[in-house]
Amino acid sequence: MVRVKTKEDALQIVSWYCMRWNVEQLFRTLKKQGLDIESSQMETGSGLMKLGIIALFVAMQTIQLTLAREGKDQLVSVIFDEKECHVLAKLHEKLEGKTIKQKNPHSVHNLSWAAWIIARLGGWKGYRSESPPGPITMLRGLKRFQSIMEGIQLAKLCA
Repeated sequence: MVRVKTKEDALQIVSWYCMRWNVEQLFRTLKKQGLDIESSQMETGSGLMKLGIIALFVAMQTIQLTLAREGKDQLVSVIFDEKECHVLAKLHEKLEGKTIKQKNPHSVHNLSWAAWIIARLGGWKGYRSESPPGPITMLRGLKRFQSIMEGIQLAKLCA
């Protein structure tokens, strides 16, 4: 048990709780509502480990995007490469509304800019008046974005 004697002690405990919440969100993303890793039918430990690592990587990206929309920003390049950023820019043109309320308020170089686009792909309407997009919306958007990238690659092979 931690004794709370000062304001700083209390703030440290709140900070730890916030970090714990991020871990809970990571696990939620891995589980049934998100990647549904529990329903895997891997037959070997090795296969399960590989699946777990890939799923954890995707869940981490999802949480990074979720945190970016809350102001814990990073450069867009921590998740997306140059080609993906180009596609994001094209999608941005399509997803941004005509009113100020439906414009992406973030700088192109920040992950928050990409998080806004990914959230829109995941079904978020883009209005600040509605609940901010959570990890499941971000995961849905990330899956859709990956499908779009695969479609682009396939179109290039067929051209």
